[in-house]
Amino acid sequence: MALHSIQIDPRDPARIYAAISAGGVYRSDDGGASWSPANEGVRADYLPDRRPQTGHCVHRLLLHPARPDRLYQQSHSGTYRSDNRGVSWTEITEGLPSDFGYALTSEPNDPDSVYVIPEESSHLRTTVGGAITVFRSRNAGADWMPLTRGLPRRNAYVTVLREAIDSDGLEPCGVYFGTSSGHVFASRDCGDNWEVVGQFLPRILSVKAVVLESP
Repeated sequence: MALHSIQIDPRDPARIYAAISAGGVYRSDDGGASWSPANEGVRADYLPDRRPQTGHCVHRLLLHPARPDRLYQQSHSGTYRSDNRGVSWTEITEGLPSDFGYALTSEPNDPDSVYVIPEESSHLRTTVGGAITVFRSRNAGADWMPLTRGLPRRNAYVTVLREAIDSDGLEPCGVYFGTSSGHVFASRDCGDNWEVVGQFLPRILSVKAVVLESP
């Protein structure tokens, strides 16, 4: 199992969330002394019980800093949003070309803006149709818009891993991601336009956006 996506509520450091691939999302309200599963409403199509309390393969979990009761999740079977600290989840996969993927980020200043990069399936873990497409929602996953300007549209069978996408919180928001082919793409306008800012690097495992103040 893989433990990842540890998130801490900025209002209450004793409230901690952790995601475990092949385990699910868990929440602690006492600084990690005890944990409870937080997977209500999430599908697990690969298990005999498709709505289990535990056993989910979570790929990415985000807590939104501007609205800490809201979390987003990219799971093995769909994309989800919680508005009640993980007590229950609403699926927001509709409008995406696949329910599988890893990459998930949001705009730090806007809890309704979220980005995902779907992949073909759990069997073919590359971009859908060999075209890199970032999908953006401005209404917390109710609708999705494909963002493709400047991204490869043919023969780009790459993977974008769970830590390989990030945003910077500037206005307009910058979004950045790296691929298994060693390419890094950046958008300075919320994903409307993209450019390559690094290429032919080793496989990109993690991307982190940091804003530096001018002296």
